[in-house]
Amino acid sequence: MYPIVDLVEHQTIAAVQKLDDLDLALDSNANVIFLLVGSIFNVADLVSQIKAKKKYVFLHMDFIEGIAADRTGVAYVAQEVRPTGIITTKSNLIRIAKEAGLMAIQRMFLIDRGAVQRGIKSVEQIQPDAIEVMPGIMPRIIREMADMTPLPIIAGGLVGYQEEIDEALEAGALAVSVGSSHLW
Repeated sequence: MYPIVDLVEHQTIAAVQKLDDLDLALDSNANVIFLLVGSIFNVADLVSQIKAKKKYVFLHMDFIEGIAADRTGVAYVAQEVRPTGIITTKSNLIRIAKEAGLMAIQRMFLIDRGAVQRGIKSVEQIQPDAIEVMPGIMPRIIREMADMTPLPIIAGGLVGYQEEIDEALEAGALAVSVGSSHLW
């Protein structure tokens, strides 16, 4: 039903936050990479490197320097950079990305019960390909969200141990995005 489910072969997603870690991600078992670093000058090359390794790449639109997280920025990314998709905290970019032929992951920060409810209501309307919930070390909340929506859930943020990955997966997460290369 959700194509992202078909992409994820290794349930740990490499979240690359520093350029120095890209080679580690490229050589890891992770077949999906979240790129949270780069600029308008190098992002197309970084995406090409990732795709050359037969890995899927999602650009975090809020972190790529020199590319605005707006309609024009998404159009530029879709036409010139050509990642698998984007990640964003901005709900309005999800629809724009999908119209541009990109997959889209809605990142949500779950700070309280109200944030969970607002987040579920938002994703029901915009229908991203997946939801990334942060922090990812909340198995009970992941389980509740999995019960509230049919959308695939990716846990991320503050994950530092294999046990936390296992708990998130057991709670119903499709995958866990992790910035620590030793967990890739």
